[in-house]
Amino acid sequence: MLLERIYDDDLAQTGYLIGCQARGEAVVVDARRDVGQYLDLARAHNTRIVAVAETHIHADYLSGTRELAAATGATAYVSGEGGEDWQYGFDAERLRHGDAITIGNITFRALHTPGHTPEHLSFLVTDGAFSEDPGYLLSGDFVFAGDLGRPDLLDEAAGGQDTRFEGARLLYTSLRDTFLALPDHVQVYPGHGSGSACGKALGALPATTVGYERLNAWWGPYLRDGDEKGFIDELLDGQPDAHAYFARMKRQNKEGPAVLGPLEAPAELAGDEVSALLREDAVVFADTRPHTEVHQGTVAGALNIPGPAKAASFGAWAYDPETESRPLVLFAPDGDTAREVRDHLLRVGIDRVSGYTATLEGLPVTVPPVIAPADLESSGAVLVLDVRDKTEHASGHIPGSRQLSAGRVLWHLDELPSEGTIVSYCQAGARNSVAASALRRAGYDVVELDGSYTGWAAWERGRGSAAGTA
Repeated sequence: MLLERIYDDDLAQTGYLIGCQARGEAVVVDARRDVGQYLDLARAHNTRIVAVAETHIHADYLSGTRELAAATGATAYVSGEGGEDWQYGFDAERLRHGDAITIGNITFRALHTPGHTPEHLSFLVTDGAFSEDPGYLLSGDFVFAGDLGRPDLLDEAAGGQDTRFEGARLLYTSLRDTFLALPDHVQVYPGHGSGSACGKALGALPATTVGYERLNAWWGPYLRDGDEKGFIDELLDGQPDAHAYFARMKRQNKEGPAVLGPLEAPAELAGDEVSALLREDAVVFADTRPHTEVHQGTVAGALNIPGPAKAASFGAWAYDPETESRPLVLFAPDGDTAREVRDHLLRVGIDRVSGYTATLEGLPVTVPPVIAPADLESSGAVLVLDVRDKTEHASGHIPGSRQLSAGRVLWHLDELPSEGTIVSYCQAGARNSVAASALRRAGYDVVELDGSYTGWAAWERGRGSAAGTA
């Protein structure tokens, strides 16, 4: 059996290519939308992708199931569980609990494991060339290394009302009746790693086992003691903010993401071309440099989408393709970087990139306003805005600040003052630059706190030390 783990550091998301080498056929589970890596792996192993499956309707990225099926001619498989409200809206084979996909010596058995979502499937994998017993579980967003898929996203991202309690109850049942019924030796390959917003304490390990989680996971004692209420209370406490773009991902993944087909690399645009497009207000300029470089000068009205490493995450916070019809022009050092940023953006459904430029020469450049911590009290700001996660805010914040995370701020403009200066901060500056650029583009007067919370805390300590020695 061939098993390849395809990990996206940007979104902390994992897909898998599992193949029968004797047959030269493979299944891909939970593919992302830029499918080139799967095609490259299949070629490298002289393997044909014959099936593409997904564990559930994803919220944090746009699924590549349809894209990869179209590129390879593979059969697409999705869940048929969850009831009428959780049926996919595109053509694919439906899998129910106990159904199987077989390629050569490899069998994928679908297990209905609701809780994170009502339709969620896990895939129990048996390598028939080695054993008659199953040895692997592709757990999707059901069980992670050290954690579980959060059950509150339907409330947070899909317009649900108190569905988190039923989801938590279903997770408890799925653990008790399905996961813990498996042998301890079964290796568990989850759909996310550390950094994902799909849970509150995801581990960084690429895999775990049923036995290890049974003994060591935080939820283990609750299952051993039959304490469903204690399990639900702890599971729901302290979940991180859900990014607002999750709601769009849910809708698009349920309906079926558009199939893009082969894409050419973004074209390089001359400075005068970009200048003309900006004068016509025909494009949105996206500066892909780190915030430290952006603060030395960028195009007026530009979004800061640092990349390529986190372009999907940051791009989905700053640009909403459901309300913005103008395409992006990327500021990137070269074509390879522009293509990589574009591919990351595809993962969150930002499809319109009209080109890139490698120069700011001849463009309307401005320097984003920044304020020193020492000047904050006298700034006259109508709002000090903390764009970190609510759990970060709870652990320490600037007195009087209001929390609204960077991944939600663009969708909650009604909660911000329409006039006056807003001073914004995050932990160190990167997230703040993304959020501040989006708010400025939306017409708000935003000044970034230099050094963000880290800088303010250092200044506050220094002020206290100076007062103590006076």
